[in-house]
Amino acid sequence: MRYVSTRGQAPELGFADVLLAGLASDGGLYVPEYWPRLCTPESGRGGPRSYVERAVEVMLPFVSPDIDEITLTHLCSEAYESFRHPAVVPLVQLGDRQWLQELFHGPTLAFKDVALQLVGRMFDHVLARRGERVTIVGATSGDTGSAAIDSVAGCEHVDIVILYPAGRTSEVQRRQMTTVDEPNVHTVAIEGTFDDCQDLVKAMFNDAPFRDEHRLSAVNSINWARVMAQTVYYVVAAETFDGPVSFRVPTGNFGNVLAGWIAREMGAQIHDFVIASNTNDILTRFVRHNDMSTRDVVATLSPSMDIQVSSNFERLLFEMNGRDGGMTAEQLDRFRAIGRLEVEADQRIQYIEGTFSAASFDDDTTISEIGRLHRESGMFVDPHTATATAAAALTGGPHGPDRPIISLATAHPAKFPDAVQKATGHRPPLPDHLLDLFDRPERVNTAPADLAAVQNLVARLTHH
Repeated sequence: MRYVSTRGQAPELGFADVLLAGLASDGGLYVPEYWPRLCTPESGRGGPRSYVERAVEVMLPFVSPDIDEITLTHLCSEAYESFRHPAVVPLVQLGDRQWLQELFHGPTLAFKDVALQLVGRMFDHVLARRGERVTIVGATSGDTGSAAIDSVAGCEHVDIVILYPAGRTSEVQRRQMTTVDEPNVHTVAIEGTFDDCQDLVKAMFNDAPFRDEHRLSAVNSINWARVMAQTVYYVVAAETFDGPVSFRVPTGNFGNVLAGWIAREMGAQIHDFVIASNTNDILTRFVRHNDMSTRDVVATLSPSMDIQVSSNFERLLFEMNGRDGGMTAEQLDRFRAIGRLEVEADQRIQYIEGTFSAASFDDDTTISEIGRLHRESGMFVDPHTATATAAAALTGGPHGPDRPIISLATAHPAKFPDAVQKATGHRPPLPDHLLDLFDRPERVNTAPADLAAVQNLVARLTHH
């Protein structure tokens, strides 16, 4: 598979080069030159399949010829052995035609593990084969950082520097990053918001001399490999049912729901998606009212969605523009200049209406939803997942939904114990492997939201 940039000015690359590059040289995001079709039982590969087997089938067209089927199978097997549930991403029934897909059984208790446990191994495989070393730089609103760190901690071919907004993650999220005692792992608390962190990372990538000198790479959802690996759980969930399904997806950066849209483009039987937001509702406003205008970021109980600039929307915008990179770049330049993105009516009709709808929920509603689910089922959910189940509860007439609805459970409730306790009166326990998390010493650097200061820090931390 070859890959093109959403802004049309970067060279086409193969998978391995896209994996290592992260961001395209023109500031765009890489996408495949076409969407391959899923193999189905009708095409000769039927029968019960494990998550690993289906993952290999879904991803092989994207990684060939750079990674062969045997190697991909090995990497997937290693990645998903670290999950605490044999199904990797099990479905749990909540009610009539209502399901929860648990994506938090990986080592850091968040959906990011599903992709990053694999992507980290892909990095080490490709770099070892080439005899090269890179510095992964990432921004996190909470979960991506710990998942990325866990995926490459101790790797001899990778340094990792994760920026996070100081005081804007949960304590569990922060400690999962700052307590990792490996020489190749570095965390930086930025005095600002997640959007500030994300802007700093993009600026470092856009500074070509700095990017090239330090061999920068990325594992957040600007990296195509992240999104690719996330498409698999949509395919697996959809194939559980006869006929089309609907998904309810908590999202801030648009990467998770984009993976679902890609699965649909590949042929998965998915009817539609509901984007679930918190008070930072730019995606909800866009879907409902064509209002993608930035506002100040508000701190909420669901910090991973405290975002106003949804990076991965660029990939969908590229498709909406008929894959015209120049048009996409112009729109995004205008968005950065005036803080508002507009799309044409015919684009909305083709790509948004009937495919995406959206709902947003404030903290009070989120707490109420966590409490409701606990009362009705005894189940704990985290505040991000609660926005998805709240959206699901809005669906259907007097007889309930007319097709299966799958809400994505994106984080273990123990990552947000204060919110869960407030809603239920109970504090969800951490899994056994994290019971001593609060006793581990933290290692963290601090920096202002200033590019020069952060670049100097990255250079110092990764100097060998």
